[in-house]
Amino acid sequence: MKILRSLFGFFSSDLAIDLGTANTLVYLKGKGVVLSEPSVVAVRNNGKSGKVLAVGRAAKEMLGRCPENIKAIRPMKDGVIADFEITQAMLRHFISYAKFRRIFKPRIIVAVPSGITQVEKKAVREAAEQAGASEVYLIEEPMAAAIGAGLPITEPTANMIVDIGGGTTEVAIISLAGIVYSKSVRMGGDKMDEAIVQYIRKKYNLLIGERMAETIKQEIGTAYPSDLVETLVVKGRDTVTGLPKVVSIDSEEIRKAITEQVEAIITTVRSALEQIPPELAADIVTKGIVLTGGGALLKRLDRLIAEETHLPISIADDPLQTVAIGSGRALESLDVLREITIQ
Repeated sequence: MKILRSLFGFFSSDLAIDLGTANTLVYLKGKGVVLSEPSVVAVRNNGKSGKVLAVGRAAKEMLGRCPENIKAIRPMKDGVIADFEITQAMLRHFISYAKFRRIFKPRIIVAVPSGITQVEKKAVREAAEQAGASEVYLIEEPMAAAIGAGLPITEPTANMIVDIGGGTTEVAIISLAGIVYSKSVRMGGDKMDEAIVQYIRKKYNLLIGERMAETIKQEIGTAYPSDLVETLVVKGRDTVTGLPKVVSIDSEEIRKAITEQVEAIITTVRSALEQIPPELAADIVTKGIVLTGGGALLKRLDRLIAEETHLPISIADDPLQTVAIGSGRALESLDVLREITIQ
């Protein structure tokens, strides 16, 4: 039996997938993260059925630029599957890319939000199975993020993680390989992008797309005031004249535009701190909070959270890949995997 398992492990290609609203990452056992692509699929509409034209980065380039018979679709919304068939096609594409020369179907572990429902769990499992998985495990994103960040999750001390993704923000406190407290709110980078679109439309009568909003957030977005005010030239369409238009905006404007979304994240962090036992609270005072996810890269967010909580704040070494790396590390050890996966 051990020989058979060994052969299966050699010829199969076990994968860990961070199936995110904004990006999907694939970790191949023994190789690390081998794929990081936007969670976007471009489909040509042919009557009742649609033909997949592009997946990932190539599909994202088509957002806002497609003719009527082509749609660029983001099949994940708020961290869960919004379009089952398109998600399945996207997963199949990414899995086939990552399988390399292996023979057997891969075992797959998928990171999911901690607040996911049973129906949503079933959808994720079925999508992975239909995409070619032999077995499917689910791991909660904050647990995967804590493992990926190198936190000592099996020790009897509190580890607090805040994972800010495109669709959700996950706040969790982990001790003894279990989640003592978790809260998942459907608030993340996408909501910030939407807020930027609305702000610029209202103030400048300028209509921009989600890709431009994301660029603005990444280049001059900030969560905390700074003496250095950055500016950026933004191009779009004038909502009054209908003609192309160019305006210059600054980082202070963007900070104000996303205040509501940032405050929602702060409120979730505070709520977690108010709910935990005193012994674990004492650990967090010493060890602080670790930020992961693409949202952790928002400028000066760590400074704001530190000021609001009076706790030390650190950002994971590679916040965009932390969940995928943690899921992959769990996959490397089946004993750990069985202990931390969810049903």
